[in-house]
Order: sequence, then C-alpha cells, then structure tokens
Amino acid sequence: MDFFAEVLIGGLLSGVMYSLVAIGFVLIYKASGVFNFAQGAMVLFGALTYVCLLEKGLPFWAALGVALAALLAMALAVERWVLRPLVNRPPITLFMATLGLAYLIEGGAQALWGAQVHALDLGIEDVPLDVAGLMVSRFDLFAAATAGGLVLALSLLFNRTRVGLSLRAVADDPLAAQAVGIRLPRVWAAVWGVAGLVALITGLMWGARLGVQFSLSLVVLKALPVLIIGGFSSVGGAIVGGLIVGASEKLAEVYVGPLVDGGIENWFPYLLATVLLLVRPAGLFGERPIERV
Repeated sequence: MDFFAEVLIGGLLSGVMYSLVAIGFVLIYKASGVFNFAQGAMVLFGALTYVCLLEKGLPFWAALGVALAALLAMALAVERWVLRPLVNRPPITLFMATLGLAYLIEGGAQALWGAQVHALDLGIEDVPLDVAGLMVSRFDLFAAATAGGLVLALSLLFNRTRVGLSLRAVADDPLAAQAVGIRLPRVWAAVWGVAGLVALITGLMWGARLGVQFSLSLVVLKALPVLIIGGFSSVGGAIVGGLIVGASEKLAEVYVGPLVDGGIENWFPYLLATVLLLVRPAGLFGERPIERV
C-alpha cells in the first residue's frame, strides 16, 4: 500500500510540472482564442537567458529580472507586431503564425546564446524526503508549492483586479467588451505579459530538472493531453488535467507496463486524452461554444 501511495504521490507531483506548461497555453487561448504554439519556445528562451546571464556573473535576482524583462518585451512585441494584425483571420492562420514564431524564437535564442547545454541549479536538491513514512522528491514538493502559488496569484489577478475583470469580459465576448469601452489591445498585452512570466517560471522548473537545452521547447508536448483533459480555457482545468496525467502515467507504467514490455508512460496520457476527447470534446472544465440559431 505504501508503494502504491508513493507512486501515486510521485505522479501527482510530476503532474504539477505538466500543469505549469499548460497554464501558459490556457492564458493566451482564454483571452484571444489562439493556441500559442510558441509557448514552448518562450519557455526555452526564458530559461536560456536566465542561465546564460547567471554564467556571465550576474547575481541571481539581476539575472531573473533581466530574463523576465526580456520575456515581457518579447511577449508584447509578438502581440503588437504579429498577432494584432491578424485579428479576425481564420484560426488556422493564427496557429500557423505562432508555429512560425516558435522557430523564430528558437533560432533567435540560438543566435544570441549559442546551442550548448547548460546545467541549472536552483538550490533545491532532487533527493527523497520522508513525509509521513512516504518518500517524496524534495524538488517535486518545491515545484508543487511554486505552481500552487502561481495559481493563487493568477486567481487573485483574474477575480480581484480590473485587468482580470476585463480579461473575463473579453474572453466571453470580445465585441461586447469593446463596445463597453474595454481596450482589447491593452488586455491582450497584459495577458501576453503574464504568459511570459509563466513561461519563465516553467523554464526554470523544467530547466532545473532536464537541463537547459533546445529540447526544452518540446515540453509543450507534455501539455497537450493535459489541455485536452482539463479543457483549453480553464486554469483550474490545467491543474486537474496535469494531476490526472501525472498520476495515470506513473500508475500505468508501474502496474500495466510490465504486461506490455514497458514504455507505456510516454503514450498512455495521449490514449487517455483521446478517449476523453471522444466522450467530452471540450474537456472536463472546458467551455462548450454556444451558437444561437
């Protein structure tokens, strides 16, 4: 029973890391209806900028501040110069624009900082910790606490501030929001800025786990089943989806994997997401589009 609990808790904590990636997608999709394929490249750019500045001798807080400023500037530039001119274009056009942006940002990061692999030490050792008789990774606990704090901050932003109220209005009906005086470019710029902050936090967490390298941008693939299960428009859904994916893939690997020669962890979340997609296309917490006839 203890072994089952350790596998389950380990999976849940891993799922929190997936949720961090998914939240960045949800923010942009919720405000503008765009699936931002460049989110993974933003994660890579943020982590690479931070670790390279640190290696050049900048103190921790200075490197963090400069990396955050760079991501915010990039996010605002993307919103202003790429996506805003494409408003009211077909969704596939916007998706292709973000796909092109992903390669552009990755290429820019390589030109600026090089293609070497960098180790990132956040000062949190990835060692087992005894919690009520169960062995839990200390780094996973730190990542879970970080994700919890991030979700709490986002909840306060969306529910307690004017920016959050404007964002919810824009998400419900952009034209009606514009009619009552809400400036859409300002709201979108704020959302892209927050997405840049989330990308930096995600990059630091995953960079400390995997190392800062160009394959870091592929962590977006971990977010796809999370988004399908939780829903593309719900921050809470991203958390629940991440927990489901993390727990199910670990349990499947341990208890079902030996029956099929292992390796089930890599594809089981996609199988689970596909089954749920057939039953509930909007995900567990996604909003179904309502059309008047």
